[in-house]
Amino acid sequence: MNFEEILAFARRVAVGELSPESFATSVSDAVSAAQSEFSRTTTADLGATQLDIARERRCGFPEVVYAAGKTVSQMQAIFMAQLARGIRCFATRMRSEDAAELLRVFPQGVYNAIAHTFRITPDTASESVEKGGRVAVITAGTSDLPVAEEAVETALWTGAEVRLIQDVGVAGPQRLHAKLPEIQNADAVVVVAGMEGALPSVVGGYVRVPIIAVPTSIGYGAALGGMSALLGMLNSCASNVTVVNIDAGFKGGYVAGLIAKNVAEARRAGLS
Repeated sequence: MNFEEILAFARRVAVGELSPESFATSVSDAVSAAQSEFSRTTTADLGATQLDIARERRCGFPEVVYAAGKTVSQMQAIFMAQLARGIRCFATRMRSEDAAELLRVFPQGVYNAIAHTFRITPDTASESVEKGGRVAVITAGTSDLPVAEEAVETALWTGAEVRLIQDVGVAGPQRLHAKLPEIQNADAVVVVAGMEGALPSVVGGYVRVPIIAVPTSIGYGAALGGMSALLGMLNSCASNVTVVNIDAGFKGGYVAGLIAKNVAEARRAGLS
């Protein structure tokens, strides 16, 4: 019910053609119908899951499944609902045994056993979809790789072209310097580091793009499960460094993918 319709009802009430009770009932019914239609087009009721099917329209990317704590049947229902609507699927923190079961149902799925991520591209997806910019993911050490792989898989799911650069921590600064041309070509950079978490500040001093720092829980006792790296990154003197949660490779990859997508769109429009 729009403004003109409500006004027409109100005028009928004013001249005595419609009772106030009938007016209230008509407006209430119209509001309920509008809410029902909105819910139908934005949410899929899967029982245990209320799937947000309008997330991509609002936020740029579809809803992501946090697999930990979910059953295989719940995840299967979510993926089927997404694929039926042409939505590309992505799940994080998935156990390998759950992935094995899901791959029997979705053989087109891709499971990364290091990152514990699972993604499916709908058959209806266009082969010519334009890439969503360029993302570089950098690790300080090999032990940071699981978190970095989660960032890589997430950024790939967003549509970005992704370059993974491994084991270039501050203990051997010459290793980073050799990779700078690849890093400086990116639209956004994810830097994954544990221990004292110094690498993002160093990288930030070499590039003119956003750095998303991801602290990991790698380190000995005083690393405090990633708290030392987190605090070090939060205190970075490099102004282009921002920080996400400990071991949050997904969040780092998502933010980088979103930045890269917006940059790529501006580039295609001739705005950058």
